[in-house]
Amino acid sequence: MGIIKSRKNKKFDYSPRYYKNDGEGSPYSIKHKFDEYRSTVGGNSGLKNKFKTAWEDLQQSKNRRANRTIILIVAIFIFIFLYIIDFDLSIFYQN
Repeated sequence: MGIIKSRKNKKFDYSPRYYKNDGEGSPYSIKHKFDEYRSTVGGNSGLKNKFKTAWEDLQQSKNRRANRTIILIVAIFIFIFLYIIDFDLSIFYQN
């Protein structure tokens, strides 16, 4: 045990006794069942890259009506938030 060096974790390679590997991967790996259909899950790191891939996924989506509905709901929530904090909404209206 050194002062500067930190201990490394022990690694174990568990292989069950009566398991036949068919080449599909480990049965013990935890994976979400919809990860292979999503484009936003993966190795993109950083907040900017996550928003960029989410925006591209929104643009490439087949269901345009759902996209419009989501955008409409977000706009309504933004206006409700601005009303709650007493933001002057008169700048959006022309007299």
